[in-house]
Amino acid sequence: MRQETDFILDPRLAGDTHAVGDLELSRLLLMDDARFPWLILVPRRAHLRELTDLDAAAQQCLLVEIDRCARALQALFTPDKLNIATLGNVVAQLHVHVIARHIHDAAWPRPVWGFGEREPYAHDALAARRAGLRRALEIRRA
Repeated sequence: MRQETDFILDPRLAGDTHAVGDLELSRLLLMDDARFPWLILVPRRAHLRELTDLDAAAQQCLLVEIDRCARALQALFTPDKLNIATLGNVVAQLHVHVIARHIHDAAWPRPVWGFGEREPYAHDALAARRAGLRRALEIRRA
C-alpha cells in the first residue's frame, strides 16, 4: 500500500504516546497511560481527518489492522470490553483508539478520555508492554 512521504504525526499524539511499530497502513502507538491497555492507529497518509478520506481499499486495510490490534489486546489482557473509536474532537488527524477495558479499571464504566490523571509508564514497564505488543502483533520495532 502506498505511503505518502509528507505524513507527519500530530504533535499531540506524538507527545502522549510511544511508538510500537508500523503496520501496513498505520503507525501503531501506545498511549502513555499505564492504567489502560490503549493503542492508537494513525494511517501514515497526510491530511486525513475522517475515515471517509481513505479510499475503499485503505478503509478495508485499516479495518483489518483494527481487528488485529483488538485481537492482540484480547489475547494479552482478557478485557471485559473493547472500546474502538475515532473521535478527532481534540486531535483532528485521523486516528483510531483501541482500548482494552476491565470492569475494575479506574474509569469503568465511563470513557477513558479525560478521566483522572494520566499515569505514565515507568521505563521498565513501558519496555515490557511494547515488547509484548510487538510479539503479539508480529511487528518490528518502531
